[in-house]
Amino acid sequence: MKELFASTCLAAAMLTFCNSAQAADCGDVTIASMNWQSAEVLASLDKFILTEGYGCNAEIIQGDTVPTITSMTEKGQPDIAPEGWVDLLPDVVNAGVKNGKLVVASTVLTDGAVQGWWMPKYLADAHPDIKTIDDILKHPELFPDPEDNSKGAIHNGPQGWGGTVVTSQLYKAYGGEAANFTLVDTGSAAGLDGSIAKAYERNEGWVGYYWAPTALLGKYEMVKLEHGVPYDAAEWKRCNTVADCLDPKKNEWPKDTVQTLVTKPFSERAGEDIMGYLNKRAWSNDTVNKLMAWMTDNQASGDDGAKHFLEENEAMWKEWVSPEAAEKIKAAL
Repeated sequence: MKELFASTCLAAAMLTFCNSAQAADCGDVTIASMNWQSAEVLASLDKFILTEGYGCNAEIIQGDTVPTITSMTEKGQPDIAPEGWVDLLPDVVNAGVKNGKLVVASTVLTDGAVQGWWMPKYLADAHPDIKTIDDILKHPELFPDPEDNSKGAIHNGPQGWGGTVVTSQLYKAYGGEAANFTLVDTGSAAGLDGSIAKAYERNEGWVGYYWAPTALLGKYEMVKLEHGVPYDAAEWKRCNTVADCLDPKKNEWPKDTVQTLVTKPFSERAGEDIMGYLNKRAWSNDTVNKLMAWMTDNQASGDDGAKHFLEENEAMWKEWVSPEAAEKIKAAL
């Protein structure tokens, strides 16, 4: 009996040691949460799975596309950017991969993401001749500037977003100022959302930058404007995505590839199981839209949304993780 007891204790000790070793290997992990809903819930999902499933000490830090990815390549922090809109910073991402600073994991949005300029569907229905950005710029009276209704307004995103840079460059390329339009800085994600909600509630004109997937576009039906020209990859790279480029040209906004980015040092210490998870974890626009709609309706945080997703989509997320991690995640829920 003593020998059996000793063997049992030894086995338990070894299991505890192994689990501790796995946690130590993973260690502290910083995960970037961008200031929009889909990125927030994905960061929370990664935190929950890495903490509960793999024993990491995961921490979420706030970030934005440009400063986060730049910091990952230059400073090696944060460790993970779950929702990296890599087409907005192609040179930085490519250089980071080439120089051994970054590792690209999953293409997290399986059917791609959409960015561009949008207008309310009720306005598009009332003016079927307006389909392109050039069409918009012929009618400043339909999209009045909230500060000066003698001018039209293009609503931009907050500073720090890659989409804000592109919108500013397209505003120049299409001659927004000459067409008597101002470029409105909405100040924050909440300010941008609020400007759309306000226009809808008052049945007013609105045009500006937005993206999908989002819960807001599920609530307010919007129409994406055509750019009137084919996509020119070289021009996009040369000037449309570069804030200080002085001579941007008209260009189509390509569908974005959204990928998870990991710093090289973390990928090396994370191990096969964790990198296996980050390489497999991906979802569709439809999945994200439904999740974000639930979050909006329930005023839920990213953490709440992550737990709701895990509770409602076990068959999906179990494909991403090891069997051992799956059991720990289920127990934690």
